[in-house]
Amino acid sequence: MPQSSASPLGTLVALGGGDDDALLALLVDMLADPEASILILAMAASDATATAHNYAKALRELGATNVCHVKIDERHSADKPAYLRRLKEARLVFFTGGDQEMITEFLRDTEFLRELTHRYHTQDGFIVAGTSAGASVMPEHMLVSGYGWRALRKGGIRTDHGLGLLSNVLIDQHFVERGRFGRLAHAMLTHSMCLGLGLAEETGIIIRHGQEAEVFGDGVVMVVDGKHMHGNNLGRIGRGEPVAAQDFRVHLLVSGQRLNLKTRQVVNQE
Repeated sequence: MPQSSASPLGTLVALGGGDDDALLALLVDMLADPEASILILAMAASDATATAHNYAKALRELGATNVCHVKIDERHSADKPAYLRRLKEARLVFFTGGDQEMITEFLRDTEFLRELTHRYHTQDGFIVAGTSAGASVMPEHMLVSGYGWRALRKGGIRTDHGLGLLSNVLIDQHFVERGRFGRLAHAMLTHSMCLGLGLAEETGIIIRHGQEAEVFGDGVVMVVDGKHMHGNNLGRIGRGEPVAAQDFRVHLLVSGQRLNLKTRQVVNQE
């Protein structure tokens, strides 16, 4: 979906997976109003109904009183009028973890996604949040697969179109725990204009107005910047051969630190 040239007015929150109790508490605090409408999208989960029920229960225990889930799958279109009404009422849309390709499969080219994108870009105070797969799906491009040493060989990773809420950013989840530096670096050989954000579990970012990413949680966000990269051999090698590039810039950021997504500079270095 084409990006608006203006900075979005909404807020995006992404968690790298793992225990998300702190994320849910953060989101409820950000909403401030306990009656604010929260919409849960769990199509990525293997059991969407049970997953959505558990999240709704946890949010209600934190004081949220207006939580609902819309079931979107092969038999339930995202563009049902009742679903679109729910979306237009929501102050927070939350994507659960699971298989991110299920999210894009059921939302791509829908009025639902167009409305979600419109609200994110035009409504101050509107929040889109996700954990794990629900985090990695938010940018224009998303990492789908890539494991271990194979991720450093041509053809060893796969990317696809994401939801398009962020441009020039790649988000990878479970980053430290599953050793995913190689696949993120490889992905940036293909998407050289992107800034790579590797989110550890129980660690995430808050992006306000598309400008700065503020880190929260107990772990580390690894930033991989390939803006000045050179020596990219991806176009000269065959499938299965090792990839090469030089002069990536890497940051390790922890809770409270902020990264300007436009200038790619760390705002406050402790």
